[in-house]
Amino acid sequence: MYLPRALISHLYQHLRRTYHALSPPVLILVALEPDALCACRIFTALLKRDYIQHKIQPMAGYSDLAHVGETLVQPMRTQQGGSGGLVVCLGVGGLVDMSNMLGLDDAEDGQDPSGGVEVWIVDAKRPWNLGNVFGGNPSDHTLQETNGNAKSKNLGVIKGQIQPLYNPGQGGIIVYDDGDVDEELGAEREAYCALAEMPDIEDNGDSDNSGPESDASASVNGNADSRKRKFWGDPAEDERESDEENTRPQRRRRSNSDTSISSSPRQVYHHAQSDISRSQSADHATSSPPSPKQPSARRLRRRLLRLRRKHSAVLENYYTLGTSYSEPISSMLYSLAEDLGREDNDLLWHAIVGVSSLELYGRTMTGVGISSASESGGSAGWGGQRGERIRQILRDEVRRLNPPDRNDSDREVLRGEASGVIPTTAKSPTDTSIRLSPEPRFLLIRHWSLYDSMLHSPYLSARLHIWSDVGRKRLHKLLAKMGVSLSQCKQSYTHMDMDLKKGLRQRLLMYAPMYGLDGLVPPAASGRGGREGWGFVRSWGWKATLSAVDVGVIAGAILEIGKAGPSAIDDARNRGERPELVDEDGSLEGAEWVSRFWEAYDALGDVEVLKHALPMAQHLHRAILRTGTSLLEKKQIRHLRAFRMAVVKEGPDVQLFTHPSALTKLALWVGEAIAEQEKEQKGKIGKGGKGTPLVLAGLNEGRGVYVVVGTGGGGGIMDWKARQERKERAAAKRKQKEERKKEKARRKQERAAERAANGEDEDEDEEEDATESEDSEDSSDDDLDERMEERGFGKNRFGNAFQEVVDETNARVRIDSFEHCVVEVKKEDLSGFLESLSMKAVVG
Repeated sequence: MYLPRALISHLYQHLRRTYHALSPPVLILVALEPDALCACRIFTALLKRDYIQHKIQPMAGYSDLAHVGETLVQPMRTQQGGSGGLVVCLGVGGLVDMSNMLGLDDAEDGQDPSGGVEVWIVDAKRPWNLGNVFGGNPSDHTLQETNGNAKSKNLGVIKGQIQPLYNPGQGGIIVYDDGDVDEELGAEREAYCALAEMPDIEDNGDSDNSGPESDASASVNGNADSRKRKFWGDPAEDERESDEENTRPQRRRRSNSDTSISSSPRQVYHHAQSDISRSQSADHATSSPPSPKQPSARRLRRRLLRLRRKHSAVLENYYTLGTSYSEPISSMLYSLAEDLGREDNDLLWHAIVGVSSLELYGRTMTGVGISSASESGGSAGWGGQRGERIRQILRDEVRRLNPPDRNDSDREVLRGEASGVIPTTAKSPTDTSIRLSPEPRFLLIRHWSLYDSMLHSPYLSARLHIWSDVGRKRLHKLLAKMGVSLSQCKQSYTHMDMDLKKGLRQRLLMYAPMYGLDGLVPPAASGRGGREGWGFVRSWGWKATLSAVDVGVIAGAILEIGKAGPSAIDDARNRGERPELVDEDGSLEGAEWVSRFWEAYDALGDVEVLKHALPMAQHLHRAILRTGTSLLEKKQIRHLRAFRMAVVKEGPDVQLFTHPSALTKLALWVGEAIAEQEKEQKGKIGKGGKGTPLVLAGLNEGRGVYVVVGTGGGGGIMDWKARQERKERAAAKRKQKEERKKEKARRKQERAAERAANGEDEDEDEEEDATESEDSEDSSDDDLDERMEERGFGKNRFGNAFQEVVDETNARVRIDSFEHCVVEVKKEDLSGFLESLSMKAVVG
């Protein structure tokens, strides 16, 4: 089932009304990422205000999720002596069948399989598991067992959509919709519901092409495990692969059809019977017609199978589109607080940090990949127009909850903030307000020198080629044109000359476009009070002043490397010792990641903890610059057919990149540098507008595995400004073509009159060919726009490709991350895994 955006507070209000002292605590499952962390802070703040007990359980991967389902969720079921309860998943479970993962799909006939356990899913990852979205209603199972026609009596849910009459607390899976389900999944909704209503029949091979629909119907009926994971050392894996009706879902298989048939099988049979009746009544109009001949069972069965294949093809096509990201879950939870009337500065700040962190991890509308270079402004980089709308709403909320003081304008003039200087101090010792700031695309500028902040900025590094000596010289020339000496820019930014800081933004707007840095700082204000593209800053009195991106960088570094710094494996490496293989299944590593979650959770509520962890964030980004520079300078990036590939297996910082998120940041840094090189060489994004994907592998010697991450190439994001310019050019060309046609028709008439007078013939094929060539040139740009508007164009399909390689090879691969573009491969199997991967389609 799914909860529409308009009813976002419906379930929580019921929880608040019905919760009492004897109710079981709410179980919150949280992914290990800054967006989910901020959403958890917002949700727990709401629960605390309503005195609702809760328990937070961090999730490192699907193995943790299955373990929690077995040890914590299943004992809550009424079948096992529990009293039901509520499980809230933040950034967890959107891509898999949660009924199967948590063990809520096993029950005797006539019983509720959920056992009174209700699961709320708030996740930004796509594609949705359609079993969660349109299924998951426990009353359907109970009513179907008691009365096959009683399903229509459930007025609270219509085709998976929760209505205002729905009575919560019955159990089941409920997905929080951000608007995408109603707007984009209409065909999938009709197909899923039609498949769910079809009777279960077996295809014995009397009809051709009987492969995909059996898996699709199995997934719809809840009999398939929608998470495909393969672990090394599993003795039963070969038996599961050899089973024709295995538990793997339909989502990774190909489909060449996206046709949606909205009619039910009963309607098809009704029309067929009426046609037969009409034909026989016409033949026997004079006599009483005999009873119409009913279609044979074989014919009805074939019709049903054809209809099932058509609906299954719709679901197949959806699952093979590739991964993407929708609205951040921290923004969704803030919308919940706003609908409840509970919004304040603390909750707004957590939502801002969560939204701002998406760019750091490459969470785009086309999956994990580099951001579109066409977006401008210091806070740009996620979601295109939709992301900018969300940020604009947050800016409006900042103005509403932090109204300006009468004396603020005078103070801003004194501090230089009115002229575009980013705030570095609070307004007063008790100031905890949130302000808008023209944040440049520099990294930790308040806590570094201007030079180091520019040097470690992924945006600047890619466009100036910082990894080379020529790139460093370009950076020096840019600073020289701006009138900033190296001695000035290498001291702490807070101690720079005030005149330089006041004029920095205007100088960047003037000279940055000369180096292709159009989006380095937010553009000039379009009107009075216009602050499009501005970022967010918050102060904690005289203690600290941090931007939202700064907090996202620090919280991410805590999650990835912790506050303690390098581990014991680094010390062993420095002593020249070879670490022994330990923790091959990753359980100890997962436990360490969970402990870091609590450090990051506390840091979001304590600015002193954030300041203490700041050096570790700087250490991580220095390592990214060093390692990325080494890969590019030594030309260790290989060009394969479908993507580019690099391996990090040596160097002083290799252990830092055993965490998938840290490795993703390095992959984004390298991928953006490669994309800029391609643009300079070819003048456009490679792979037909899809960009060149990158596969980066990092060695984890302690476990004897490679962590592999696949990122997109930055394609598939529509440049609306360029598209509008193309449309204007096309309109001008069409107007010119119409004028040429009129002129051509006039000349043709004149020549026809001359030929009639002289009795001559003239061939005009050459002129017609020239006109056709012009028409083909005009339509080329339109074809590109149409391809980019197709569903799935440019999306990250590494998750699909990884699973295909696992199914086809004997490589020992562990797919456990919530990010499907991240896998672990045994050290000895990496070469064969990458060779097979190079033959797959990794971009939609």
